[in-house]
Amino acid sequence: MLNDRWRKLAVFQSSTVCFRASFYVPLHTAMIMTPFYLILPNIRSAHNVGAMFRTADGCGVTKIYLVGYTPAPPHPKIAKVSLGAEQWMKWEMCGYLKPLVKRLKKKGVMVVALEQTGKSIDINRIVETWQCLVSPCGIALIVGNEVTGIPPHILRLADLVVHIPMHGMKESLNVSIAAGIAMYEIMKQTFE
Repeated sequence: MLNDRWRKLAVFQSSTVCFRASFYVPLHTAMIMTPFYLILPNIRSAHNVGAMFRTADGCGVTKIYLVGYTPAPPHPKIAKVSLGAEQWMKWEMCGYLKPLVKRLKKKGVMVVALEQTGKSIDINRIVETWQCLVSPCGIALIVGNEVTGIPPHILRLADLVVHIPMHGMKESLNVSIAAGIAMYEIMKQTFE
C-alpha cells in the first residue's frame, strides 16, 4: 500500500520507485494513484475481517473502515487470518455507516455497493459505467453484513450497485470471498 504522503515524493527509477526517505516499493504499487477504500459494516466474523485485511493489502486498498460492531485489531482471530496485514494496513473504526458514506461522498469519493438487487450491475460488465463514474478523489467499496447485506437506505446513497453473478443454488458468497472478488475487479478495471 502506498499512502498519499509517499505518492507525492515518488521519483521513478527503472522498475522501482525510490522515495526521499530511502523507501522502495515496486512500480506497480506506485501506479495506484486513486485512493481505494473498503467499508465493512457490522461484519460478525473476525475471521472474515482478517481475510479482508489480507486481501485488501494485496489489492492496494488505501484504508479500511470498520463500522458498527465489526471486530477490530488487535484481535487474535483477525491476526491469525490476516497474517500481519492488520499491523500495516490503515484502518478506522466508525460508529455508523450512513454518516461515513455521506462524508466520503462529500469529499468526492465514488461509493460502490456490493449487493444483489433488481438494478445492480454485473461486476464483470461495468467498464463503460466505470469510465464516467471514477473519481480522482477515490473509490469506496461497501460490502454487506453476512446475513442482512447492505441496508436499502445505504444502497440509495451509492453511486453504483454491483453484484457477482451466481450460477448455483446459493444466491451469495461468503462476505470475505465476495469482497476479494470485488476488490480484485475494481483494481483490475480501474487501476490497471
